[in-house]
Amino acid sequence: MIICEIEDLPKNKIIDFFKLHWGSPEMVISSGVYDCSVLDGFAVVKEEEITGLITYIIKDNECEIISLDSVAEGRGIGTSLVQEVEKLAVEKKCELIKLITTNDNLHALKFYQKRGYFLSKIMNNAVEEARKIKPEIPFIGNNGIPIRDEIELIKALV
Repeated sequence: MIICEIEDLPKNKIIDFFKLHWGSPEMVISSGVYDCSVLDGFAVVKEEEITGLITYIIKDNECEIISLDSVAEGRGIGTSLVQEVEKLAVEKKCELIKLITTNDNLHALKFYQKRGYFLSKIMNNAVEEARKIKPEIPFIGNNGIPIRDEIELIKALV
């Protein structure tokens, strides 16, 4: 598995990846509005194709994962990318790492909790606010669950 910094990849490949997986590179969550195509991050590349990608920001002593995508589930791509960001966050002396997901994303909730993250905060109806900025956010998500709330997960690094 080859992991590289996303700044080493052609910008158009990153933008196309986000368009395919998120509809656009724009991510709207409670912590802000982000253009994921310009954020720091790491990618897993296989035969010149991106098979996984993670973006993050570091503010003060906290690292926040903004996006994580894996094209092939169950192959360690997501885990490797998260570990890469965690390693960097420790090097940058961050005290914790956090992320936000939506209430319908049971896969992400399971994935992160198995890796030492815990539920920190629930932002009720936060997705309604996000839709005012990014109206293409669907109303129904995974497993037919209405997308309404955001859930913050955190992991202490010290």
